[in-house]
Amino acid sequence: MSFYADPAFFVFLAVALIPSVVLGVLGKPIQKYGLVVSVVFLGLLFFRDLYGACSFALFLIVSLGAMLLVNRWFQKESPHAVAYYRIALLAVLVPLICAKVSGAFNTNVLGFVGISYLTFKSVQVLIEIRDGLIKNPSFFDLLYFLLFFPVFTSGPIMRSRNFSEQLGEGLTRQEYAELLSQGVLWFIKGVMYTFVLSSFVQWLMWFAPSALGDATTAAFVGGQLIYGLAYGLHMFFDFAGYSLLAMGVGSCLGIRVPQNFNVPFRSIDIKDFWNRWHMTLSFWLRDYVFMRVTKVSLRHKWFKSRVTTACISYIAMFFLMGVWHGLNLDCVLYGIYHGILLCACEIFQKKSKFYKNHRKKTWYKVCSWAITMIAVFFGFAIIGGQITLLVLGA
Repeated sequence: MSFYADPAFFVFLAVALIPSVVLGVLGKPIQKYGLVVSVVFLGLLFFRDLYGACSFALFLIVSLGAMLLVNRWFQKESPHAVAYYRIALLAVLVPLICAKVSGAFNTNVLGFVGISYLTFKSVQVLIEIRDGLIKNPSFFDLLYFLLFFPVFTSGPIMRSRNFSEQLGEGLTRQEYAELLSQGVLWFIKGVMYTFVLSSFVQWLMWFAPSALGDATTAAFVGGQLIYGLAYGLHMFFDFAGYSLLAMGVGSCLGIRVPQNFNVPFRSIDIKDFWNRWHMTLSFWLRDYVFMRVTKVSLRHKWFKSRVTTACISYIAMFFLMGVWHGLNLDCVLYGIYHGILLCACEIFQKKSKFYKNHRKKTWYKVCSWAITMIAVFFGFAIIGGQITLLVLGA
């Protein structure tokens, strides 16, 4: 059973959420029930996938063990704590690496549905234990954090400290009622995005090029432009819809799931875009890749200029993002492309007097928005395979 796709999922979901709503309205704790429901839904998810279930179980055991052991080593101030932490981090990353590499050869080694998001969550916990931001985490909190089913397959990527704080604080009847009403609205909006708007632009994506044909250059170019535009909108409505559905379901369980999209097509530059698009991924990469590469570079004085340091960090961050999407040419090119765009944006904004003199003017913002949207939708054409298909086809 696929989450947010199969009709059976929504039937089971409706039944499963009734007790949580009752508990919330009565002001009773929902955490333990939420964990039980998550276990049940993950059982349904892996019911016909024995290999995936075994891979997931192995990952869960390794991940939880790594978190608890790393915490113990650092709390005891072991002289080998950093070395053990690095081994634990590698152990958590190995399944995702194996899954991505084997996937490039149409096989599956240690992969399972949701492995990417689960790895991000596990790595975040390990890093923050290492940094001293998490101390003596609760086993229940960690287990529930990893198993929380609304975000398991499609995100958004949650942070463990925020999750644990919500479990610890609990909700009053009024707070739960407000969260529930907001969650219902998010869920309805998610249904509209995923099943109505996404389906419409997907139909347009396939219909327009064939309707226009390729008898003339203008018709061919027009068809490709409509396809590229529709593909980008399809990605947005489909993915943003899943995120909204997860936010709605999380609210019913008394958990505020973070927002993943914030009107990204209003972005006036590429930095602004990544602060609005797949926000939990871009913020995760910012905190645990960009900032750390930048910190190491500055500490060792690898580059004389801070702008150069930032550009190298952007390239590393978005190359990783591209590989995370898939170990194939389109995804890797997509990551490198956005890394270059961010480097260009960084240099222009830090070095250009033209930017400093005109950045607050309306005409500049309009032109910057138009250029940004062209760049963004060209990127969608890259990751969707449209560009490589046209180039290789030519």
